[in-house]
Amino acid sequence: MDFDLVIKIVMLVLFFGVMVGVGIYCRTKATNVSGFVLGGRSVGPWLTAFAYGTSYFSAVIFIGYAGQFGWKFGIASTWIGIGNALIGSLLAWVILGRRTRIMTQHLNSSTMPEFFGKRFNSKGLKIGASIITFVFLIPYTASLYNGLSRLFSMAFHVDYVWCIVAMSVLTGIYVIAGGYMATAINDFIQGIIMLIGIVAVIAAVLMNQGGFMEALNGLANVSDPTVSSTPGVFNSFFGPDPLGLLGVVILTSLGTWGLPQMVQKFYAIKHENDIKKGTIISTAFAFVVAGGCYFLGGFGRLFNVDVAKEGFDAIIPKMLQESQLPSLLMAVVVILVLSASMSTLSSLVIASSSTLTIDLLKGNIIKKMSEKKQVLIIRIFIVVFIAISAFIAIYQVKSNNSSVKFIAQLMGVSWGALAGAFLAPFLYGLYWKKTTKLACWVSFIFGAGIMLVNLFWGKQIFPVFLQSPINCGALAMLAGLIIVPVVSLISPKPDKKLVDEAFACYEKQVPAKQKNSLD
Repeated sequence: MDFDLVIKIVMLVLFFGVMVGVGIYCRTKATNVSGFVLGGRSVGPWLTAFAYGTSYFSAVIFIGYAGQFGWKFGIASTWIGIGNALIGSLLAWVILGRRTRIMTQHLNSSTMPEFFGKRFNSKGLKIGASIITFVFLIPYTASLYNGLSRLFSMAFHVDYVWCIVAMSVLTGIYVIAGGYMATAINDFIQGIIMLIGIVAVIAAVLMNQGGFMEALNGLANVSDPTVSSTPGVFNSFFGPDPLGLLGVVILTSLGTWGLPQMVQKFYAIKHENDIKKGTIISTAFAFVVAGGCYFLGGFGRLFNVDVAKEGFDAIIPKMLQESQLPSLLMAVVVILVLSASMSTLSSLVIASSSTLTIDLLKGNIIKKMSEKKQVLIIRIFIVVFIAISAFIAIYQVKSNNSSVKFIAQLMGVSWGALAGAFLAPFLYGLYWKKTTKLACWVSFIFGAGIMLVNLFWGKQIFPVFLQSPINCGALAMLAGLIIVPVVSLISPKPDKKLVDEAFACYEKQVPAKQKNSLD
């Protein structure tokens, strides 16, 4: 057997063994709903920060977005990673972290739909949010498999179907066994791999091009009349399309504020002081991983890629292939992308399955559900969710007639719908007492509706700029921030007693050290 292949297989086996071992180790912490879904709200800052970061950045970023937007914007695509760190991580933790942790515990809500239901005293909002969550997390999950399959096919020369099956089974094992705590611990391990891997890959690829300055000079000589006639546009500060770049920054950065699988990380953190530590850790992680991925993708045009024939998702694999990485480093890259994908997949399936069980089935279809039964049904839904998304991923690559061809588009549809529907109601629900139930409904319908229209009839209805799921998703998020306050001001006021009860958690007095509180 080829020695290079042996190295890759041995490292994969060790990686999978650790992931499954952690799942088995954490099985005793996943015996009730709080333990399985939130780790008993006792997760520390390092685990929470890495869980947030690894759920944020997946194969969608490394293979799909980095390749596509690096090709479109050149080195200016690095701004996307910077936006992810400052807006998607730093501001998200500062603005949402503390209030989310306090109010969700006060309302005893374990999921985002359950938060809407209790905050606005509406079973309808809870059910509607759970349906939107389940439906639109599926295309995002399918995109994870797609990106991973391309890299595995290049490294191991095996059919991507086996890659999808292996990833599905192994992720399912440790999530089903250990729940959120197993996911958080594995995310920490996977995050370390991602940090080391992305730095090593950037160094190796740039060295192959003669170093950073030589690669930058090479990029300055690249021209594409179909994109821009400006010389050196691909190594310029804002690239050939600043407006398009801004749309991607908004979607990928502000979007995290309204994604159930991301916000849920704040539910589980242990102490308020842990939020401050987690903010720093998460932001640093995003700068390295997201900034590194998009920085790397910015050099994609230096490599021989026929985008018209192979697609944008082939850019990063081709960069790695032409750079002739050493076997050990190539194995690290494979595990890097596998880590990113499995961590995000585990987060998605927990969010979706817990939402369906707690928010849709419990009290509606099944009137009485014990803690044990809820955990069992969540585990069953995890299997169902993984199976459905894996089937879509296989069909996606096999079929030549799919309407959504690229990883970035799949993620754009998912993020746009979820964040477009949830971001504004959740943010205003935490901060503004005048937010109404009707405003939430309008935001739900507009956010999910505009992305469905974009997906099926966008080319017939929308102008060229909004035909892109990326730009359409960014519009949905920004529009929600206007829709919710406007509708709230013209609709009947919420019940004062209900609102005061929800916000009472912020007024609760707790003992403080003298250095933090004056007499």
